[in-house]
Amino acid sequence: MRSLNDSKTTVTLLAGLTLVGALAGCSTTTPDAGTDSSKPAPAPSAPATADSGASTGSGTYKDGTYTESGSYQAPSGTETVDVTLTLAGDKVTAVEVTGHATDPQAQKHQGEFKDGIAAEVVGKSIADLKVDRVGGSSLTSGGFNKAVDAIKADAAE
Repeated sequence: MRSLNDSKTTVTLLAGLTLVGALAGCSTTTPDAGTDSSKPAPAPSAPATADSGASTGSGTYKDGTYTESGSYQAPSGTETVDVTLTLAGDKVTAVEVTGHATDPQAQKHQGEFKDGIAAEVVGKSIADLKVDRVGGSSLTSGGFNKAVDAIKADAAE
């Protein structure tokens, strides 16, 4: 009888461990290395897109009009956008985005991005300019941000 009870205990123990492992696998958050898991996670930022206009960057930029290209990865492959920014007093005074997508879905998203970008960046400081999602398009922002980084380098004094 002793071996039957030992078998039941072993099976129960294994079942419990399996359940604990399965529940741990369903966990929604895991602390990254070097983070304090006792602190609450920061609130997600708004889906908006550009800085508030307050510059935390250390650079000063030359006034002028600058054009650069930026590429990004889309489901259809690598896509590219040309970005033209006009700067005055370290602020964006005008923006133009030209898309070069050949895929119809990417063309649609680039068009949505192009239609909404001026409202997000005109009047903002170039120093901290970065967008996440514009006009429902989130991937195009990757190419835009790369082009802006190149423009910052071009315009830096």
